[in-house]
Amino acid sequence: MAIASHSLASRLLASGPGWCVSDVVCSAGPKDRPFEELHDRMVIALVTRGTFNYRSTQGSAVLAPGSVLLGNSGSCFECGHEHSVGDRCLSFQLALELFESVAAAVPGNRSSRFMAPRLPFLPEVLPLVVAAESIRNDPTAVDEFHELALRLAGTVCRALSEGLHAQRAPNHRDKRRVAAALRRIELDPVRKLSLGELAAEAAMSQSHFLRVFEQVVGVTPVQYMLRTRLRRAAVELRGSMESVVTIAGDCGFADLSTFNRQFRRVMGVSPSGFRAAGSV
Repeated sequence: MAIASHSLASRLLASGPGWCVSDVVCSAGPKDRPFEELHDRMVIALVTRGTFNYRSTQGSAVLAPGSVLLGNSGSCFECGHEHSVGDRCLSFQLALELFESVAAAVPGNRSSRFMAPRLPFLPEVLPLVVAAESIRNDPTAVDEFHELALRLAGTVCRALSEGLHAQRAPNHRDKRRVAAALRRIELDPVRKLSLGELAAEAAMSQSHFLRVFEQVVGVTPVQYMLRTRLRRAAVELRGSMESVVTIAGDCGFADLSTFNRQFRRVMGVSPSGFRAAGSV
């Protein structure tokens, strides 16, 4: 992130010809002044913790857990923590030549550059985010990270070529209010916050808050909270031996059948099937 170096810790997880993946932890806060920096590769960063503002030559966006940050090779950028402290990302970096080869293979895609600062919350991206989180601490997962880097690049190119990123730019006040709501959800993802509660805390009408939240984040508050809980559950399924019913309860799902149905709808497979696929 584009802040003072003492606030940033980066750990290389895996690398190969033309690509690398790093675990990037930032401890900057509102008192830290952002600095402009330069992307030296094509960057696809999966936000796994924290909320921050990202500004680049493609535009600006509020990023939160589950967001996908996009950066073009050679473009300037900066990250600011005006409303909270710290974040953590899994940063996939591809050499321009490698990314161009992936982009050229995507049917209908006509661009080898990102035209947006982030990717909306899309169902097809969530399994890739979970897969990356689940192998973050596995030093033997070089091949898996390589595959994920290529799959992420292809998924992003397909989404952008279909125009799923197009949105009207939100104003600073909207971003600040939505960032506060995102922090509230992240602090207690199990609790089911109502639209009324979130809108009241943002001092906005429910209809206006709903419209602004979807504009800034890319999904509605209910969809974001559901996917946040499902992402947490998916990581637990891959990383622990707890039963499916225990994990469902710990992640805020009181009814197992509802959890199974929603997990399958978003992830494309049942919880037990997802766990089994990760053990192969």
